[in-house]
Amino acid sequence: MLVDLRIKNYALIEQLQLQPSALLNIITGETGAGKSIMLGAIGLLLGNRADSKMLFDTAKKCVIEGQFDISGYQLQDIFEAEDLDYDAQCILRREISPAGKSRAFVNDTPVTLDALRKIGANLMDIHSQHDTLLLGDAVFQLNLLDLYAGLVPTRAQYGTAYRQYRKLEADLKSVESQVAQANKELDYNSFLLNELEEARLDTEDQEAMEQEIKQLEHAEEIKFKLTQALQALTESEYCATGSMKEAASLLGQVSTYADAFKDLKVRLDSCLIELHDIADEVETAERRTEGDPARIDELQGRLTSLYNLQRKHQVRDLPGLLEVREELREKVGSVLNLDKEISRLRRDTEGALATVTRRGAQLSEQRQRSFPKFQKELASLLADLGMPNSRIVVQHSVGQPTTSGIDVVSILFTANKGAQPQTLSKAASGGEFSRLMLCIKYMLADKTALPTIVFDEIDTGISGEIAVKVGRMMQQMAKKHQLIAISHLPQMAAAGDSHYFVYKEDRADRTISRIRELTLQERIREIAQMISGANPSEYAFQSARELLAMRGEELVG
Repeated sequence: MLVDLRIKNYALIEQLQLQPSALLNIITGETGAGKSIMLGAIGLLLGNRADSKMLFDTAKKCVIEGQFDISGYQLQDIFEAEDLDYDAQCILRREISPAGKSRAFVNDTPVTLDALRKIGANLMDIHSQHDTLLLGDAVFQLNLLDLYAGLVPTRAQYGTAYRQYRKLEADLKSVESQVAQANKELDYNSFLLNELEEARLDTEDQEAMEQEIKQLEHAEEIKFKLTQALQALTESEYCATGSMKEAASLLGQVSTYADAFKDLKVRLDSCLIELHDIADEVETAERRTEGDPARIDELQGRLTSLYNLQRKHQVRDLPGLLEVREELREKVGSVLNLDKEISRLRRDTEGALATVTRRGAQLSEQRQRSFPKFQKELASLLADLGMPNSRIVVQHSVGQPTTSGIDVVSILFTANKGAQPQTLSKAASGGEFSRLMLCIKYMLADKTALPTIVFDEIDTGISGEIAVKVGRMMQQMAKKHQLIAISHLPQMAAAGDSHYFVYKEDRADRTISRIRELTLQERIREIAQMISGANPSEYAFQSARELLAMRGEELVG
């Protein structure tokens, strides 16, 4: 529950502190005094978007802080999920700088607004006129019915199955789209691949062919030069081998005179051996070198084919063509793999849909079993609030699976005997809407673990004895939940365990909003003024005392 609320520098609030009772807290005050402003500040504390224009003093930051006692609400898992330290005394804080920058904290740890919302949603429930309008929405009605029937875990299991089904369905459509695109390109890619396969790229050596054709085209010149080289090495009068033999002989004649001469002789003998090897290879090359026009034509044809393929695929060499061929092999082969993937996804999607259908049917059956009890209990509560002829009917039909199940529901209502129930938007007036929402909140109070519930003028459109009964209903709710209710009704004001008064204070430079808890005598005067105006009569004072006496207040004077 909310233990302490502090608001600083927000709208008309310069500084405000509220320490509400654990039971029913009533907040009253004239229209425009700042009650809704306080709710706006609480909304910021729960993660609503901030606006620097709402700062009381635009030169200072706005700070809103709430301390909550959450020791009895088993919220440890939620804190763990957000990677936050759990403490039985939880402090939420929101700061808005003059520049509009917003910061949020949970137990002094900086958090995102999303994390603040998740934590705040488990600490407070603010019911406003917007919620009353939502009562006419089919999705909102279905959520209420599921909460009433205790089907939230069952619905979560269905939701998990439904999301899995939709994911598989999306994956299947994506792969089918890929296959359709691949099939459009398959014939062309197959043609390109066959062309490359027929080129037998693995057996080709482009560099070697280019070198061979160069040699064949210059065969006559090469043969002539090799012949001249051979003559210079071995066949002419002053050939290299003859000169080296003579030199080696001369070195041999002086080798006995010094080791240096002997070493030179050995080295020259080695050179002579190498020179003979070179001469033999030159001779062999010369004999093999012959012009071959047919071989030239063959090589030129193969090279032309490679060059054309390289231009076609915009690559520079044979390795580039090999890479293109592998890519085409993958593209052509992937169509077959995608067909297998489609078959698998279709099986999985059909299985997931069967699971969704089964769980949806189970959820629908459980929902329908809860409808009679819901209708009876809500009609009974409305009768207690002055609507004895009320009739509630949950209209139900089965549709296609959605995130919330296969059920389509609409809560129909009539307050008049003999009239056919209609949708809430057509059948319920403003006051009836408020009573409907209060009764539903009352029914759901035992089924939720919210520490604090805030009602913003939920008593709109009611008065007299009905207002007294509404007050008693809220007192009953307050036994299990801390309630904070903003009201304009004296009957509601008298029902509170604590009564806070919001008022404006005019200064020389501006107006500010303040709040204070009323003493018993102040409560009597405030309730009397709510009954008959600024100058209440003795009758109004007596009525105020009687209203307070109904909740057991010990009255003095």
